[in-house]
Amino acid sequence: MSTINTKPSKTKSKSKSRFSKINAWLHLWLGLASGIVVVIMGVTGCILVFEHEIKGLTSPWLNVEAQSPEKVLPPSQIYALVRKALPEKEIHGLWYNGLDKTIKVDVESDSLIYVNPYNGKITGMVDHEDFFHEIDEGHRYLWLGKEIGTAITSWATFIFFFLLISGLILWFPKKWNKTTINSSFKIKWNAKFKRLNYDLHNVMGFYTLILALLISLTGLIMTFHWVRESTYWITGGWANEKEKKEQILSVKKDVLATPQLDKLTDADFIWNKVRKEIAKENKEAVIIHFPDEPKDDFYACTDMHNGNWRDLYFDPKTLELLPNSRKYIDDEKFHDWMSRSNYSLHVGAIGGLTTKIIYFAASLICASLPITGFYIWLGRKKKQKPTVKS
Repeated sequence: MSTINTKPSKTKSKSKSRFSKINAWLHLWLGLASGIVVVIMGVTGCILVFEHEIKGLTSPWLNVEAQSPEKVLPPSQIYALVRKALPEKEIHGLWYNGLDKTIKVDVESDSLIYVNPYNGKITGMVDHEDFFHEIDEGHRYLWLGKEIGTAITSWATFIFFFLLISGLILWFPKKWNKTTINSSFKIKWNAKFKRLNYDLHNVMGFYTLILALLISLTGLIMTFHWVRESTYWITGGWANEKEKKEQILSVKKDVLATPQLDKLTDADFIWNKVRKEIAKENKEAVIIHFPDEPKDDFYACTDMHNGNWRDLYFDPKTLELLPNSRKYIDDEKFHDWMSRSNYSLHVGAIGGLTTKIIYFAASLICASLPITGFYIWLGRKKKQKPTVKS
């Protein structure tokens, strides 16, 4: 007669606490449930990190030979030249991107229009639905549409954030000795596949933890209103919000008014003012948006550098800078700096090319974690059956 040996191994460690068991169970099944989504978001995130650099190398219509700032045509002339070439297009704004870049013309169209800043000639009309647009759709919505896709990616990011914390708990050694230090901090590259896969999941997951938490948290801030509001409050926001709003509302518009001419003349004035008096970073990169109505504030954007930008609003009558305009990023208090830097912290642009390379590697590792985790689970499922004694 055959009997199954159920005698517990002498080498087996003491039973885990209930918390450890629940944590391990959640880490496993939530990881399996969200794995495919995390892989897609990680891979697409890797590609999007270098979107601007790749476009600059592969899209000749984005680049021009740099000349002196005095030779750049003002908004009124660019507007007139584009309208002459494309009279059916309604122009809403102009994106000046620097002395060596073309101007992007904001029109209601499926195409993106680029013009030379020195002569106003159109250098390219390209489909908005390009490769990077499709990759961005995958990263944000899994190509399922905004409503359904956002819900899936948002909660998958939330689960991934939890998995990072639960993974740290699972990773943390019970005892610190040479063996546990080596297994927790070093990858045994010459090991068999099963051990190597475990090290890639365990060790690389640890080294990427801080960046992975930052990427997922900034993603949650973009998605969930309550996360955004909570983060702003935790970092010291809201304390001075009432006072700030009162200051904005109490601003007297008794400045000597200059007669409003037309939106093109105003655009030229604001464009020059921003470049010469307001901008501190990347001064030749300025966005000018033409007001839809005469009573609307005139919008401009400047200090576009390392994933940050500065929104400016001008009074439509006096063309004076309004108090609801943004400060220079380095002059902001910590909570406002964090709020405005969320995008650059998410995409890795905060420190230029160096941080982009680091984020690329981190995103790639994040994409690999569900895969290595799946193989760990699969390996355990395929363990040999208990030995049988006759």
